Amino acid sequence: MDFYQFYTGKEFEAQEFLGAHVLENGTVFRTFAPAAVHIAVIGEFNQWTETPMHKIQDGNFWECLIPEAKEGMMYKYRIYRRDGSFIDHADPYAFYSELRPASASLIYDRKKLVFHDEKWMKKRKASLSAPMNIYEMHMGSWRKKSGEQEDWYTYSEIAELLIPYLKENGYNYVELMPLCEYPCDESWGYQATGYFSPTSRYGTPEQLCAFVDECHRQEIGVILDFVPVHFAVNDYALWNYDGTPLFEYPNSAVGVNEWGSCNFMHSRGETCSFLQSSAYFWLKQYHFDGLRMDAVGNLIFWQGNPARGECRPAVQFLQVMNQGLKERVPEALLIAEDSSSWIGVTKPVCEGGLGFDYKWDLGWMNDTLSYFSMPASERSQYYHRLTFSMQYYYDEHFLLPLSHDEVVHGKATILQKMGSDYEEKFPQARAFYMYMYAHPGKKLNFMGNELGQLREWDEKREQDWEILKYPKHDAFHRFMKELNQCYLEHPALWQKDYEREGFYWTECHGEAENIYLFRRSCEGETILAAFNFSAQEQEYVLPVNDGKNLTLIFDSDRECYDGKGRKQRENLKQESGKVILDLPPYSGCYYLES
Repeated sequence: MDFYQFYTGKEFEAQEFLGAHVLENGTVFRTFAPAAVHIAVIGEFNQWTETPMHKIQDGNFWECLIPEAKEGMMYKYRIYRRDGSFIDHADPYAFYSELRPASASLIYDRKKLVFHDEKWMKKRKASLSAPMNIYEMHMGSWRKKSGEQEDWYTYSEIAELLIPYLKENGYNYVELMPLCEYPCDESWGYQATGYFSPTSRYGTPEQLCAFVDECHRQEIGVILDFVPVHFAVNDYALWNYDGTPLFEYPNSAVGVNEWGSCNFMHSRGETCSFLQSSAYFWLKQYHFDGLRMDAVGNLIFWQGNPARGECRPAVQFLQVMNQGLKERVPEALLIAEDSSSWIGVTKPVCEGGLGFDYKWDLGWMNDTLSYFSMPASERSQYYHRLTFSMQYYYDEHFLLPLSHDEVVHGKATILQKMGSDYEEKFPQARAFYMYMYAHPGKKLNFMGNELGQLREWDEKREQDWEILKYPKHDAFHRFMKELNQCYLEHPALWQKDYEREGFYWTECHGEAENIYLFRRSCEGETILAAFNFSAQEQEYVLPVNDGKNLTLIFDSDRECYDGKGRKQRENLKQESGKVILDLPPYSGCYYLES
């Protein structure tokens, strides 16, 4: 490790020096704790008695070699403070950990991680012109072996169930909610304790390796949710690690956030090196194809509040980290969850941006769900909530998210948000999703949404798979599968997501009718997307000046989707310079121009 780079926040592989490393003559332990008075290693190998560590380098690092310490054994660091007290801490750089509520670190030899995904790794790239349909999931509540809360599938077991499901349902990426070890199930992984340790809830590091490996062999990309903003307050972990606030701010005004956890202090180079080493570790060691960075707005602004001003140390951290990751893994995807209006999130660092590939379009999400949540009779006065997104869309490389955050804490599920009448929720949800998949931008949908789930997500329970025995939900699931496949098969829907010539409005002033039409284009293909979000069946007269024909390729009102099956003309030809479109209530149609 380069110690100067470590202190200045430029190191990307601190874990190769720090942590527990298996050698031929035992295990060497190293930790960074500049304020500690004394540190000892305790573990299974010494019957949890103290083996002293000694200072190395500049006195801020501690080390010891223990011949009896073998792979798989538990350990902690006993760190003595200036007042004579001590706390037993898990290793911040541990590669594996005990299952909560136990908290010891485990010695782990990473040479056991072997991949067979060379073909995938050679061809993958971060391309703005490729389709991206992401299935976001919580590993522990997609499916469970039984009704018991903790009866989880292992990483490798869930691969056998999940990968065929993703392929059948038309998802080419899966995004996993945080897997860094964490103590509290209810935090979903967003308050972590082990930034180099995959949670033991779902098995071993080898099993996580097998999961990613098999996804790649089956042409599925894997994105990991990463949390560079804050960490858990548990005293055995990062909090007051060396007896002082080593990773966090000493002042609670900026040190504790809205979630009750500790904010990382990004003005410390050692903290930045810790975080960016973790980010690179997941990309390099486990072959993840990208990282979705949580709560980026809380890095850009102090406590996420623009009124408090820009947090320059955290902005600089993001720039250094993202630029460094791109230099090391240029094909990796870097995705920002950010609802702020800060310009340049997806611009290169060399142009003053943050260097992300994509930014979640939370404005689109809020405006669109708000529009569909109101009664159809009120939508005319809010018509432009659906056109507004295209006024700012080309400012960034946006990704359209319907994430876990939209289906918890009393917000209702996506299907529940669709108007007020139960019978009308299904056609409205179908039309809503057709609008989403025709709108420019890559896509993300949270697990359960594709089933038309009516119960809010709960990490303690698996998805409500039994609802598929009801015809309406089964039909909706079929609709989602076929919409996803349609999206993947038609390059007009994704090839020019971030080029202005890939999208243009045909009708964006249908306020009285709640009708919208736009075209998506690429070389060799143009699709007309037409929507009627009112409660009445309507006709739309489409002027045609170039003699083109329209062929219906997808219709949300088909009987097999539980629609009314109104007669739609499959091939619409120009008649006297116009084409008449039949638009059922709460419906969407895609037409291929020829």
